[in-house]
Amino acid sequence: MKLREFNWRRFWAIVVKEFIQMRRDRLTFGMMVGIPLLQLVLFGYAINSDPKHLPTAVYSADNSVFARTLVWGLRNSSYFDVVREPKNEAEIQKMLARGTVQFAVDIPVDFTRKLLRGEKPDLLLEADATDPSAVGYAIAAVNQLSTTVLNRDLTGSLEDLRGAPPPFNLVVHQHYNPENNTQYNIVPGLMGVMLTMTMIIITALAITRERERGTMENLLSTPARPGEVMIGKIVPYITVGYIQIFLILLAARYLFHVPIVGSVPLLVVLAFLFIVANLAVGITFSTIARNQLQAVQMAFFFFLPSLLLSGYMFPFRGMPDWAQDVGEVLPLTHFLRVVRGILLKGNGFMDVMPDLWPIALFLVVMLTVGIKRYRQTLD
Repeated sequence: MKLREFNWRRFWAIVVKEFIQMRRDRLTFGMMVGIPLLQLVLFGYAINSDPKHLPTAVYSADNSVFARTLVWGLRNSSYFDVVREPKNEAEIQKMLARGTVQFAVDIPVDFTRKLLRGEKPDLLLEADATDPSAVGYAIAAVNQLSTTVLNRDLTGSLEDLRGAPPPFNLVVHQHYNPENNTQYNIVPGLMGVMLTMTMIIITALAITRERERGTMENLLSTPARPGEVMIGKIVPYITVGYIQIFLILLAARYLFHVPIVGSVPLLVVLAFLFIVANLAVGITFSTIARNQLQAVQMAFFFFLPSLLLSGYMFPFRGMPDWAQDVGEVLPLTHFLRVVRGILLKGNGFMDVMPDLWPIALFLVVMLTVGIKRYRQTLD
């Protein structure tokens, strides 16, 4: 059989047709351009595995020149920003548990007296080590700093205290994850990541599937109101979300041996808010997209920054301020703090409250937008 010759005219007609189709489907074209640009910006500017300027609390019971030099040295290292001055150890523990500070420095009352006697006093550095990658470089910097930070003040008869070993003992307490086991940080956080990915994608297909199959007209002909339809579509997937939560909790406990310190029932109750927030996002996307492909593209466009800017893969405090501001808007950022705080730190309801209201606010906004968009679909 003789093959037909390649016709450049027909070929060019197909190319022109595809460009016309691409121009008509502006959302898909925008995703093809926008997602690579988003990845470029996030990976190029926002991602940093060596976080600096970490919030630090200093409790100094020794107001001496040596104590002030230590604090100055910490600030000058660029790893520590002294933001709080607690009054006692209980306040320090509360700050670490709530994530207000990453580090706490405790200078004892007899620090100078023991230093002058050559008794090598203890300097306590406490760290929130739930994310080992967020504190590793800072602790290494303190170890290096300890050998030189007091050299300017060790003069005269104290010159013998200079150099290595340092004139004081640096005692580091890494709370909540002393073994620096990354699984303790990754596995609980995976709960939020999986819920974000599955809940948004599944529900983003809900209304678009109805429209493509031609069953949307049946829904529009019923007396059901927009809110009733949206909530009715959301409820079945809440059960799916809780199945995922229990599977991850079982795997965390029996496969990865993650220490579960806090209340699992509290986590289960609070997870409802996060699940519904993600379902609201998916429903809203489904009211905007014209087909299932666009719905999935929009879900991925939301999931990518959530994954990178929430603190799951990279230290949250290592990102620039603008990236942290974007991350604070995303519900995954706050849920990661909630789940890690409850499971690893044993936080209670009041401890996680500062991260619950942003999720609730996000939920209200997305439901409002979704219901409004659905009314437009009805019209």
